[in-house]
Amino acid sequence: MKTSRLILLALGLLFSIKTYSQSTNDTMLINTLVNGWHHAAAVADEDVFFGFMSDDAVYLGTDESERWTKAAFIQWSKKYFDKKSAWDFKPLSRNIYFSEDKKIAWWDEKLDTWMGVCAGAGIATLTKSGWKIRHYQLAMMIPNDKVKSVLEVLKKDSSKPEHKE
Repeated sequence: MKTSRLILLALGLLFSIKTYSQSTNDTMLINTLVNGWHHAAAVADEDVFFGFMSDDAVYLGTDESERWTKAAFIQWSKKYFDKKSAWDFKPLSRNIYFSEDKKIAWWDEKLDTWMGVCAGAGIATLTKSGWKIRHYQLAMMIPNDKVKSVLEVLKKDSSKPEHKE
C-alpha cells in the first residue's frame, strides 16, 4: 500500500514538473516573441517586426482610425521604420495565458512609451513556423481622475455627438 502511494505520488510529481516545465517554456517563448517584436520596432528592423506577425494580423493603435491589417500597417509605418527607431515600447509587466491545447496564447501588458504608460493586449497562434502575432491592441492608460479633463479636450476637437453616461 505504501509503495503504491509512493509510486502515485512520484508519478504525480513528475507530471507536475513536466507540466510546469512545459508551461514555463511556453511562457518564455511568448515573452521572447513579444520582447523581440517590441525591440524590432525600437531599432527599426521592419523585417523582424513584421516577420513576427501572421499574414492576417491586425494591429489596433491608439487612434480610433487605426485598425491596420498587416499589409496596410507595413505601408503606413514605412516612414517610421526608415528612421533609426520606429517607436520604443518597453514592457513594464506582462500576463500570459494559453488555450488548453497550447496553440493559442494571449497576453496583456503595461508598456513605458513616449505617451506614458500604455496597455497592450495581443493574441498569438502556434504555426508551422513558430508563434506568430495575429492581433495586437495598444491603448493609452488614462487615470480615472483625469478622464473628465481628457473628454473635455476630445469634445473640443470632435464633431461627434457627446457620449452620455
